[in-house]
Amino acid sequence: MGRTKKVGTTGRFGPRYGRRAKVLLGKIEKEQKKKHQCPVCKKMKLKRVAAGIWKCKGCGSKLTGGAYTPKTKRSSGE
Repeated sequence: MGRTKKVGTTGRFGPRYGRRAKVLLGKIEKEQKKKHQCPVCKKMKLKRVAAGIWKCKGCGSKLTGGAYTPKTKRSSGE
């Protein structure tokens, strides 16, 4: 499948939805699918199970966080 070389996982949409929407989605998916650092055991084994649920494959701990990243950025109003 050569069409995903430039666009990554958003190549599945083909010509639909426009470039900007696919670029934003590509950034979000790239961030959520990578492995993150577990706050308990500090290993890079934290994976997303479902929206807001994260599980460490190293120590087995399950924790909640953001939908796309384990830690969310706080708003500046706090």
